[in-house]
Amino acid sequence: MGIIVKNKLWKIILRRIFSSVVLLFFVITFVFFLIHLSPGNPAQKFLSPDFDTKLFNQIYTSYNLGGNIFAQYFAYLGNVLTGNFGISYIYREPVTEVISKYLPFTLVFGAVSFVLQIAISFLLVFFTFRCQSKRFEKLISNINLTLYSIPVFISSILLIYIFSFKLNIFPPSGLTSFNSYNEDFFRRFADYIYHLTLPFIAAGFVAVPVYYKYLYVEIKKIANQNFIKELEILGMKKNVILFKHIIPNALNSLIAVAGVELGVLLSGSVLIETIFALPGMGFLTMHAIANRDYPLIIAVVLVSAVIILTVNLFADILRSIIDKRLLENLML
Repeated sequence: MGIIVKNKLWKIILRRIFSSVVLLFFVITFVFFLIHLSPGNPAQKFLSPDFDTKLFNQIYTSYNLGGNIFAQYFAYLGNVLTGNFGISYIYREPVTEVISKYLPFTLVFGAVSFVLQIAISFLLVFFTFRCQSKRFEKLISNINLTLYSIPVFISSILLIYIFSFKLNIFPPSGLTSFNSYNEDFFRRFADYIYHLTLPFIAAGFVAVPVYYKYLYVEIKKIANQNFIKELEILGMKKNVILFKHIIPNALNSLIAVAGVELGVLLSGSVLIETIFALPGMGFLTMHAIANRDYPLIIAVVLVSAVIILTVNLFADILRSIIDKRLLENLML
């Protein structure tokens, strides 16, 4: 039986990898033609009455913008297949090197945010479930609904306005203080946490209500099933029933939505990183788009797509391991 499950799992993985590669091809194609067919080009910022036309044409050619768009596309696709994403127009260095400077922060920030969000969601669910109070449940649900309905750019600006400008508790932007590089490791670490507190809260406003809702609905549904009531009749402690029987059976829906949310976090929270001026993929994406840096835009989108697809693949594998019945659905 175990060999059959493993074979099915490997078939699912191989099928998902193949479909992901096809999807990435379409992503590259769509983004390439979208940015190249949009009005204007990166060389236009050099247009000026005081700027020599020949020099402008040289810059235009150096950006590989001349010639047929399909010829440009196939040339770029060939370079991508060899791992060459081109040179960034604004950073004047290989795109892979630019991304390598910004990606680590986003991965760490996304991972830490995700762990905190899941932990807070579990605590809220635990207290709500144990409290067994309709008023408390309604209060938590209304607070979560309110937080979720506020757009992240508004909640981020409000956090900055209240805690930075009015109360002067946390810094409004940036990752480190001016002189933090001269401090020891623990002081630098504390400085990072000090600067990232508001971004963590802003990210939590969006994700925690979602995790809470999915987990709490599933827990309530499972708690009302007959086998749980039988365990209660047998005298099993509530905490044992909750952690050993209810929560493990309620994780599937949470893992599904968490895979999507984590993928988005790890690929770059564009608005949060831009508003708080954090050196991550989201900030880099906005900077690349604003400066029409074609090679960097395509590479950033591609990296984000790879991260999202990879995280969702692992989420599906984890769900299949927890519940073998999902193997049949994922095989379809």
